[in-house]
Amino acid sequence: MAERRARTVVGGHSRGKKRAERLRGVGELADGTAPLLEYYHALLDAHGAQKWWPGRTRFEVIVGAILIQNTNWRNAERALKALRRESLLNPAAMEKVEVRRLAALIRSSGYFRAKARKLKEFLKYLRREHGGSLARMFGTPTVMLREQLLAVHGIGPETADSILLYAGNRAVFVVDAYARRILARHRLATGSEGYEHLRTFFEANLPLNASLFNEYHALIVHTGKNYCRAKVALCEECVLRPFLPGGTPAGL
Repeated sequence: MAERRARTVVGGHSRGKKRAERLRGVGELADGTAPLLEYYHALLDAHGAQKWWPGRTRFEVIVGAILIQNTNWRNAERALKALRRESLLNPAAMEKVEVRRLAALIRSSGYFRAKARKLKEFLKYLRREHGGSLARMFGTPTVMLREQLLAVHGIGPETADSILLYAGNRAVFVVDAYARRILARHRLATGSEGYEHLRTFFEANLPLNASLFNEYHALIVHTGKNYCRAKVALCEECVLRPFLPGGTPAGL
């Protein structure tokens, strides 16, 4: 996702196929300024719906979005399981646990002391601004809620947008290193743009649809992990190969 769900379920699932069919009907943009929707349909047709984000509750999704920072999903999931085993995956229970114990439980996620403090800072914000209620928090307008989340220590743009999209079902696009790499290699970006620039680029060239953003981000992660790799890009095997300008990815 960097912070994102690293585990995917690719194709073959009946509910995933039905969802893929439903999302395939989302309307085209009128101006066609960038072929991002064509990329999306190509990826969805090839790989199917990814069934993101892994979390039994909205709070678990939020905790996962913090734990996934600078690690992979396997490590974050081990930490989530430890928290679940101790019945700490709800705001009231996690508020009460000492930060030292919390850090020990999430050790597998790496940077565990810092992440424990980040979780505690989020809980302080939730209590202070929304009386400890996630329902109240997600009743806040998207722009205002995003500003609040970004003001919390340890929550940057990618984490905030992951919370908004996957826990709040808000039409906010999550930009990660995989998205940046794919855009740069397809010459839709230089690779040096800031996060907000790229987020706006996606949102301006796609229908504002939370389900579409959910699937698109998941498909981008799948593509970045398996085809558009950092060192060796497997372009010949990737369904986005026909979209490469001049037939060759930039920077390779």
